[in-house]
Amino acid sequence: MPSIAFWRGSREMSERLRILHLHSSFDRGGKELRAARLMNAFGRGIQHDVVSAVPGALGAASAIERGIRVEYPDAFPSLSGKPTPRRLQGLAAAMKPYDLILTYNWGAMDAVMAHTVFRDFVGLPPLIHHEDGFNEDEATRLKPTRNWYRRIALGRASALVVPSRKLKAVALGPWQQPPGRVQLIPNGISLSAYARKPAANALPRIVKRPGELWLGTLAGLRTVKNLPRLVRAFAALPEPWQLVIVGEGPERENIKAQAVASGVADRVHLPGFAPDPAKAVGLFDIFALSSDSEQFPISVVEAMAAGVPIASPAVGDVTDMVSVENRDFICAPHDDEALAQVLGHLASDAKTRASVGAANRAHARAHYDEERMIAAYRQIYARALGRERFP
Repeated sequence: MPSIAFWRGSREMSERLRILHLHSSFDRGGKELRAARLMNAFGRGIQHDVVSAVPGALGAASAIERGIRVEYPDAFPSLSGKPTPRRLQGLAAAMKPYDLILTYNWGAMDAVMAHTVFRDFVGLPPLIHHEDGFNEDEATRLKPTRNWYRRIALGRASALVVPSRKLKAVALGPWQQPPGRVQLIPNGISLSAYARKPAANALPRIVKRPGELWLGTLAGLRTVKNLPRLVRAFAALPEPWQLVIVGEGPERENIKAQAVASGVADRVHLPGFAPDPAKAVGLFDIFALSSDSEQFPISVVEAMAAGVPIASPAVGDVTDMVSVENRDFICAPHDDEALAQVLGHLASDAKTRASVGAANRAHARAHYDEERMIAAYRQIYARALGRERFP
């Protein structure tokens, strides 16, 4: 258990609202960047402590603005391990000094269980859990043992926040959560940032040359994103089409290998992570997903706001997210040929790309303004704290 000195702060610190964020990972990804954006929006009157279940996975920290008080306590108990009573009690003790606990995804579920088991015994603050989707181990089928564990662990959570209708259905169904606990908040973005076309050299290590057309995606290079599928679907597109995969992750070499095997290595580009998505997605002529599992991908909203048509498998809420005009280009999941067909259709028809992109931009403006999202989170956090306003 951490020493008392670890938790002791200055008088100024003790007077601040203290929020503990327990993440499955705090690397650069949709949920992590949303959490950073919310920290920025809530302002400087809060002390945030961020813990990652994956040691050192703190890439999203770069998205937190200067002046926001945030620390990354090394001495916090590991979020991974066997959920023994002793370990859960240690987690509970470490959560006690805070005013609000925010947990994220399966990687933080032992902390949620610790809160439920020891809340009254230790005197713990309210906890709100956030679920944004699944990794490859639950991409096609939920694990019954995890469903059971979640049902129990979430028993005393003040709220369970999800971004998609499909994930809400999972929470109400297999996880057996009461309707009043489950809160649906669609992801939103700062729409104005996507209004202008970025410069051709906005991305690192690559420039969009005159006459080129880009099929692009923003994604963590992880197995669940199935980016080799996107390479295979892209391979039938003719010159001058280029495939630009923006992101970092462990699947980089597998993507490169698929590009070589498909004979398109010279037209597949992996420029790495882009800290400002608006400067990446606006360069795309088509945005594509190839994932085995999604819920409410922020990257789709970003592409829509930039006026880009979407080609994607029908995973998560993607079909409902896009404009009506774009829905013909949402195809069957887990099907390379189906994805290749919708890509081919969009790639061969510039007028359709323009009209669908314009419809997507209008749809994003009508439904995905981040101010609406921020207001919804403020309301839920305030309710958990018994306040009228948050922060």
